[in-house]
Amino acid sequence: MRLSVLDLTAEMPDLLAGLPRASRQIIDWLAPALPEAKFTAHDISGGAPLPDLSEFDGVILSGSEFGVYDDPPWMQRLRDFLRDLRAARIPSFGICFGHQIMADTWGGRAELALGGKAVGVRRFLVEGQMVNAYVWHQDQVTEVPPKAEVRGAADHCTFGVINYPFPAMSVQFHPEFTDSQIRAMFERGRDHFITGAEVDEALASLEGNPVSASLMSGETAAFFRKYLPKG
Repeated sequence: MRLSVLDLTAEMPDLLAGLPRASRQIIDWLAPALPEAKFTAHDISGGAPLPDLSEFDGVILSGSEFGVYDDPPWMQRLRDFLRDLRAARIPSFGICFGHQIMADTWGGRAELALGGKAVGVRRFLVEGQMVNAYVWHQDQVTEVPPKAEVRGAADHCTFGVINYPFPAMSVQFHPEFTDSQIRAMFERGRDHFITGAEVDEALASLEGNPVSASLMSGETAAFFRKYLPKG
């Protein structure tokens, strides 16, 4: 099982040196639940080309500091790529920005959230179960594509988990984050790409609200196994 992880985050070595890239975090989160998978990371925001469809069996889209309304050089190519994935029925899983651009490309809509930026830990109802999850986003899916199913939500986020009528699913939250990583990102980003007040709010939300290190990993592994061989 060959999984391509598309890293859509900008590398900021001046601020985040020594911390794992988004693609590394995703692999470290999912690999224990899906040991038969071979992962390949692609630094799309750094200029790497999108992989050819013949090079992988499934794909994972990371979060990003961009919104679907921005226009970095790779975004239109990514939208075309998503249309190709859907046509080829290649299993696809999206996280945060990945969740948003999948919905926005496939007939829904994502945009700036009226409630502003959400940071820290929030509670989501996923498949009837309440879970704590890390969030860091100012955009949300505001319209679900035709025939897609909403399988999770939070007080601040109506469309938190989406399943599609073809091999695709996505989540607004960040199951790949760990407590130490997100604390470091908040502190290093203070007054750079997140305000001091937002950092304080986010850090306060972490206290007494543990997030499972395996959040959604079993469900995501089962999703890929449903459509892909174990070999």
